[in-house]
Amino acid sequence: MTPSDAEDNRWSDLGRPPLNAASLRRTLLREGGLWTSLDVVPATGSTNTDLAARADELAEGAVLVAEEQRAGRGRLDRQWSAPARSGLFFSVLLKPAKVPVERWGWLPLLTGVAVATGLSRVAGVDTALKWPNDLLVTVGEEERKAGGILAERAGASGAGVVIGIGLNVTLRADELPVPTAGSLALAGAGTTDRDPLLRAVLRSLEQWYGVWRKADGDPAASRLQEAYAAGCATLGRRVRAELPGDRAIMGEAVAVDGDGRLVLATEQGMQEPVGAGDIIHLRPAP
Repeated sequence: MTPSDAEDNRWSDLGRPPLNAASLRRTLLREGGLWTSLDVVPATGSTNTDLAARADELAEGAVLVAEEQRAGRGRLDRQWSAPARSGLFFSVLLKPAKVPVERWGWLPLLTGVAVATGLSRVAGVDTALKWPNDLLVTVGEEERKAGGILAERAGASGAGVVIGIGLNVTLRADELPVPTAGSLALAGAGTTDRDPLLRAVLRSLEQWYGVWRKADGDPAASRLQEAYAAGCATLGRRVRAELPGDRAIMGEAVAVDGDGRLVLATEQGMQEPVGAGDIIHLRPAP
């Protein structure tokens, strides 16, 4: 075997063993539960793209996990990639038919709360949420992005939502794509075993989604709005919102409203809700 062959061997990095798909299925797929199928593939371009292409034929609760994602996408079509088995790269298919469509915008925020809750329980990592879809950890005394969430409508009738989650788990300092990136390992996680981490996140997501759906997507009745605000690192900070159309506004992030929008108190004394855009933290968290 040549050195290059060894590098390509899926067992070459013993610190990053493959996921145990059979064990994950045994523990997560149960009658009456949300998760209906779970597939782990060695590599793919984008789990969101793959799952969205099959949205009409798959039941709600399908999960697709990739050991390596070579053309992962974030918001605003940003490219995202990481070494094989260095993180959790997966997508889930939801079909919240009985929830009013205008409340579906809460799904990426719900996913953020679920991921943060699951990681706290299993890895002991305090994961904060940057509005609308970034997962932050603290490395040293610096706030770093360790993951992100991307939600997209799927299916011929748009009746499904595919939610993609990318989370850096064992990424080392010399592997960081940018200096502002981080990982659970660098944040001092109690465990970096991806099997229990994935189980915890999916169980937490099932729990939060069930409560939200039972409340017909009402963010107040399900206490999702309260939970998101409690874990949101953006609130209380001065930020710049870069909006579509090359427009930007600055102000203090003071609330997340009932529609999941970030409310900014501007220097002109106005309160302006932001529904889409890139948020840049200008002031450290208090």
